[in-house]
Amino acid sequence: MNVSKESRGVVDFSTAKGSGMPAPAVGLLFAFGLASGGASFAQGSPPSIADCAAIQTDQARLACYDRASGRLPVAAQTSGGTVPERTAMVAPAAPESEGAAPGGVGRRTPAETSLIDKAWAFDPGSSAYDISFYNPNYLLIGNYTSRINNRPFSPLFDALEADEQDLDNTEARFQLSFKFRVWTTDDRRWGVWAAYSQMSQWQVYNEKISRPFRETNYMPELMVSFRPDISFGGFDWRLLNVGYNHQSNGRSDPISRSWDRIIASIGIERGNFALVLRPWVRIDEGDADDDNPDITDYYGYGDITAFYKWRDHSFTLMGRGNPSTDKGAAELTWMSPQVLGPLRVYVRAFTGYGDSLIDYNWKQNTIGIGMALNDIL
Repeated sequence: MNVSKESRGVVDFSTAKGSGMPAPAVGLLFAFGLASGGASFAQGSPPSIADCAAIQTDQARLACYDRASGRLPVAAQTSGGTVPERTAMVAPAAPESEGAAPGGVGRRTPAETSLIDKAWAFDPGSSAYDISFYNPNYLLIGNYTSRINNRPFSPLFDALEADEQDLDNTEARFQLSFKFRVWTTDDRRWGVWAAYSQMSQWQVYNEKISRPFRETNYMPELMVSFRPDISFGGFDWRLLNVGYNHQSNGRSDPISRSWDRIIASIGIERGNFALVLRPWVRIDEGDADDDNPDITDYYGYGDITAFYKWRDHSFTLMGRGNPSTDKGAAELTWMSPQVLGPLRVYVRAFTGYGDSLIDYNWKQNTIGIGMALNDIL
């Protein structure tokens, strides 16, 4: 049985279109058709695609297509008649090449950051002209020695018939040390550094002799630094320095103590553990001008320092000496986490020869406690 479109509640818009009826009138006609035949329209067959295509207005045509496809209007799909909030589309970020950094220099990922890299500013993003701490900067408010050197200049005192110095076994000791990078490559693997360290032993508690500075050592350095980035045996070789080192107590003859060296520093690490090996060659000054010609008998030809960091505590153990003379020294330090701003508790213990230049051939045991700003790494 043929059922007319009118009996199904559907308006024939193809006829309306052919009649030249204006678009608003077509829209009104469609709305009227929906209202008048709504019940039968809902229960009967939906309009055809051809019926919807004949509608001129966009909104009415879209509603017709929704009905033809059996899709509910948007308002019916949302609770409270509100339109779902649209989510802004974000363009995907361009893929960043691993380790990319400004200027095309590869930046190392955080997983690759190391104690040595941080200490020597090997990060490509670091400042080219970097200034930072070098050796530990500390103040030992009490530094006790088991055997104070009362006659460090005994030949001079003997000639002047002077009495021995009445020195205290407990004194203060402090060190200032920093380094400055004066040149580097774009990737920071090569650099030239200037460094300066100064250590003083101060008889601050000795009022009887007017609290003098017993000894001060000055140590300027100039070095070339390189990051090898070679792995072997579970360790990463991250540091190779070669440079010139001058150390003296700044006094004139006959109480002068000084020497010059070419020093290499080789640093390897594994996690929070690092080893720094420093072999050196003394620059011969000639016997006539040498303040201490036998200094290598006591200091040897190099030292090695082990560094370990645990829960922000740091520990170091240094050893050096000359096996042929059976003389040398060892140093053990502990530094706490920060306790007052950047300050950390610092404990230093030393045994052997050469706690300072004035004591290069004097054996003693010392222990001191105070505060520090930084460790070697």
